[in-house]
Amino acid sequence: MRFVIIGSGRVGLRTARVLRDEGHEVVLVERDPNKVERARNDDFEVIEGDGATEAVLEQADLETADAVGALTGDLNVNFAACMVAKHYGCRTILRIDEDYREDIYRKFASDVDEVVYPERLGAIGAKNALLGGNIRAIADIAQSLQVVELTITDDSPVKGYSISELSTPANSRILAFGKKGERMGIPLSDDSLEVGDRLAVLADFDVLEDVRQIIVGDAARADGAKLTADTGGN
Repeated sequence: MRFVIIGSGRVGLRTARVLRDEGHEVVLVERDPNKVERARNDDFEVIEGDGATEAVLEQADLETADAVGALTGDLNVNFAACMVAKHYGCRTILRIDEDYREDIYRKFASDVDEVVYPERLGAIGAKNALLGGNIRAIADIAQSLQVVELTITDDSPVKGYSISELSTPANSRILAFGKKGERMGIPLSDDSLEVGDRLAVLADFDVLEDVRQIIVGDAARADGAKLTADTGGN
């Protein structure tokens, strides 16, 4: 596939490298001469100019691009680039900063194919390292909602239960289930919960600790993984 990435800063260049390593063709658009030089030294094709300008984007041959990722730190540039790319029939990915998350999502999400928040993704990785043990954050859905993966332990109060017997707090829902060493899938009512099995749960931050206690038990505390609403929101 062929991708055009607007911005060759930290996020844009890393994304481009991953795509190239997977065998895709990548073209970068960058207006900062220093970043242009760095990307070219990394053997990328770079169009030098303002990614918010249609004339510059046309040099990247949008008609043959499968998708455009507007990944600069400038929201206005990103949105303008996405609107131009949409006109050419490209899939559009808009980067926004954490500070703009709620307002921008509501305002622009319907105009692009996907909105990404690199800072939030980085925070999730750090949070997983802090949580450790048998709890892993997967995604923050909104300011008060998170998807977490929990692993059944020897101390789990629901070890030996079936999915149908598992009762989680209000404002939480089981999304997926996986036996130890197997891929996760749709949970079935007669699936049994044994040590090493995993559950993906969507929950409000206010009930995450209750969910942890029910599914994991006290083992997570021994691993230093005290889960509170603050870990999800910051």
